Amino acid sequence: MQSGDTVVVQSRELETLLGALRERGYETIGPVLRDGAVACGELHSLSDLPAGWTDEQDAGRYRLRRRDDQALFGYAVGPNSWKRFLEPPSQVRWRGRRVDGGFEDLASPERPRRYAFFGLRPCDLAALLIKDRVYQACAGIDSSYRSRREGAFLVVVNCGSPSGTCFCASMGTGPRTGPGFDLALTELAGDDRHEFLVEVGSEEGAAVAESVPHRSAEPADLDSAAALLREAESRMGRHLQTEGLKERLDRSYEDPHWNEVAERCLTCGNCTMVCPTCFCATMEDTGDLGGTLTERRRIWDSCFSIEFSYVHGGAVRTSAGARYRQWITHKLATWHDQFGVSGCVGCGRCITWCPAGIDISAEAAAVLRDHGQGG
Repeated sequence: MQSGDTVVVQSRELETLLGALRERGYETIGPVLRDGAVACGELHSLSDLPAGWTDEQDAGRYRLRRRDDQALFGYAVGPNSWKRFLEPPSQVRWRGRRVDGGFEDLASPERPRRYAFFGLRPCDLAALLIKDRVYQACAGIDSSYRSRREGAFLVVVNCGSPSGTCFCASMGTGPRTGPGFDLALTELAGDDRHEFLVEVGSEEGAAVAESVPHRSAEPADLDSAAALLREAESRMGRHLQTEGLKERLDRSYEDPHWNEVAERCLTCGNCTMVCPTCFCATMEDTGDLGGTLTERRRIWDSCFSIEFSYVHGGAVRTSAGARYRQWITHKLATWHDQFGVSGCVGCGRCITWCPAGIDISAEAAAVLRDHGQGG
């Protein structure tokens, strides 16, 4: 088997696939049911997957409900993305202790972790590749991300169950995955059938797939997968018009619409916490009361906090409108200037998990209306 091959495996053989990853030393992370949601957690066996569950999502709303089958990946995305494993919310960057005449470095080398991300959605893979661009552009800033990322094995599952807040089709990030995976699965369930079409995307992926019982894919299998993904694309819950959006956002800085959004926005930062591409962080220095031990820790931050834009003399963005404007214009406009790509992959998490139900696709549409050609 080699990169580019496509085979079919029975659903029960995913247990063999998980075992093959563990044998190669990977810590396997995938979708599990936790706290009433599909979350990312460690997979010990096939039974940990959310078989027979789906999600209902809308602005400010998320619910799980039972499906009428035992699909293993019959949901869209959950609240936490995979970025928390590549860049943990809190990391010790340096720790030291005062000694006579100087200090002692107490930082211990970080143990390399080899993750296998099992069940990435195409939008999440796109987000991960965007994060690669971010840290490539900021070379040397985060070596821990690079060490985790270089050893990661990526198993993507093409999406057949978009939610009410998904718009990956608008962003070109789904429901079928793009390149960058080791293995890409499409779940084919129904009519007494439960199989997975498996596309091999790398040499390591080929070696893992070779150890799993399989058969060659036939034209009918490819047709079934293509039909499933076409139907999924037609069921996107949201749409985002991207043509001309960056230019119109660039002209929107004085738009009174941002103050209208501010009347609803709680500036809680939920959208940035669940976003798979947001990367803002801050450094926090702490010491003990005796002045002997000190620690520097990198923690997630959000452009929705007043302190985030604090400079000598005060914060730059003190109003909720200014902070929401910063977030959406960075995500959909100036991200292109920095990294050559949009910062949004259309996963819809920011819509679902906003307690006020603010919809990034609707706000972008409002800007397009206000700042059309000649606006």
